[in-house]
Amino acid sequence: MSNQSHLNEIAIQKEDFSLAEEVFLLEKDNVTDGAVVTFTGRVRNNNNGNSVTTLTLEHYPGMTEKSLAKIIIQAKERWNIGRVKVIHRIGELSIGDQIVFVGVTSKHRQDAFAANEFIMDYLKVKAPFWKKEKINGAGKTSENWLAAKNSDTNKAELWS
Repeated sequence: MSNQSHLNEIAIQKEDFSLAEEVFLLEKDNVTDGAVVTFTGRVRNNNNGNSVTTLTLEHYPGMTEKSLAKIIIQAKERWNIGRVKVIHRIGELSIGDQIVFVGVTSKHRQDAFAANEFIMDYLKVKAPFWKKEKINGAGKTSENWLAAKNSDTNKAELWS
């Protein structure tokens, strides 16, 4: 199996993923790359001072995958990277559940770290995902659709 076999894999799914399995697939038969960098995001129990109970993620099928593919292409144009895997979950998630996985391989760690961070930063602001939190506060439960954070937008703009 060549290093090219796992390039640019994108999955949008309801099912959980195995971090160990994803790292294994990035490393399997990969004799050209010495670095593997991964990021896994999870559902927090709090946001903006509120107690979060669940997080629901929705997306725009087809457009989301195209957006993620474009982000990966941009990363490949900037850094010498090999395999890339992006998984993003949708549906209702509980506290502690995995939301997102980004894995990048490269010959050297600097490219893998930079590309991984770039992909996450752009994913947060360029991919069409919508998040709704269910929160408990002041003895009542409510739901909020979340707007993009200015800090995420500012971070992505630093790559321009």
